[in-house]
Amino acid sequence: MKVPSRPLLLAGVIGPLVFIAAFLIEGITRPGYSAWRNFVSQLATGDGGWMQVVNFLVCGTLVAGFAIGLRRALGSGRASIAAPILLGLFALALIVAGLFATDPALGYPVGAPEVHTTHGMIHGLAGLAAFSLLPAAAFAMAWRFSGDPSTRRWAVYSASIGVLLVVCFIASTTVSAMDASGVLPNAPTGFLQRVAIIGAWTWIAMVALRELRLDLQPDFSRPF
Repeated sequence: MKVPSRPLLLAGVIGPLVFIAAFLIEGITRPGYSAWRNFVSQLATGDGGWMQVVNFLVCGTLVAGFAIGLRRALGSGRASIAAPILLGLFALALIVAGLFATDPALGYPVGAPEVHTTHGMIHGLAGLAAFSLLPAAAFAMAWRFSGDPSTRRWAVYSASIGVLLVVCFIASTTVSAMDASGVLPNAPTGFLQRVAIIGAWTWIAMVALRELRLDLQPDFSRPF
């Protein structure tokens, strides 16, 4: 039985926003955790780490559903295949990141020795994939939106999110390495990553909401 598109588009609104809310709440309530210094994925370690694992899995599953709904909603035209595929692969990377928790680092969990394990390496590769695929999806949607004057603002918004992700990923990775080596103690790794995640995950939700609103207005003349 074919699943209607609207629930899939709605999944794209709910999944990213719930992910943001969950890690923000966890970040301010977890003893010893620093939202300024620590990566979001480090919430999957230590006491209560299962909550962030579930957060990854739920968000990844819902965004995967949204990717299917987006493919249906876009029909034909620019990036109608590329953007949903990139989002689907991004969703898969989130699921892998949830299944393979990161290793202790940057002082969290408190007192835990810093080790390098296979599951931590897999998590790192999944994170690299996620922060590469999502800006690619944003740039693909920017290309699509740029094809019509009525959606140029969406093109600028999408391209800006792509740039934000790339810049913040490079910056957070750089300062975390400096922190780990003692060159820049208590570096703003977590802050920079949160800027990227909140901005990009909100963009996913906004694109999903846009497509959902269009789907609810069948007489609306689509620009593509």
